[in-house]
Amino acid sequence: MYLKQREGWIEVITGPMFAGKTEELIRRVKRLEYAKQNILVFKPTLDNRYAQNEVVSHNNNRTRSINIRQASEIMKYVDAETNVVAIDEIQFLDEEAVEICEYLADHGIRVIVSGLDRNFRGEPFSFMPKLLALAEDVTKLSAICVVCHTPATRTQRIVNGKPANYHDPIILVGAQDSYEARCRHCHQVPGKPAVYDKLEKDDE
Repeated sequence: MYLKQREGWIEVITGPMFAGKTEELIRRVKRLEYAKQNILVFKPTLDNRYAQNEVVSHNNNRTRSINIRQASEIMKYVDAETNVVAIDEIQFLDEEAVEICEYLADHGIRVIVSGLDRNFRGEPFSFMPKLLALAEDVTKLSAICVVCHTPATRTQRIVNGKPANYHDPIILVGAQDSYEARCRHCHQVPGKPAVYDKLEKDDE
């Protein structure tokens, strides 16, 4: 999307796992590097699946990055020369990430982030809905369902060969051995209350 405005905006790349979110973030970063932009790339320390100081896609494309535990750490690296801030797997940071993205965009910095829009339960992931609402540009990617091969918009967590239970912890970092891309109809969450069950209880 071409934005005819002053510098400074938020771009969000989202969707389920295996949709190519990190791949797309790296692609944008590489283009900006070619254009001689001053770029800072961050990723949560929690995400150590492939490398400690690099953002790495499932296709093994990579770019150097700074590990952070909290969103506030971003501000220690940003200076007057910074043109772009990119953040991979932003959903693993704390909610202050939203305020920081807004602040950076307001002060002339292009912010590019990638992250899951839903957790393994199929529910909105933490502060992601708020960030999606504030962004100027949202790219929602889909994967391919491993069961029926239709477009997948959800992430299936597999524990010991079985779908994870609804009451399992939200955050459990893994890759193909722990997660699969699934469509709405093939996504399974044992123990998840049905929507109509909730409605019926509210009517009682």
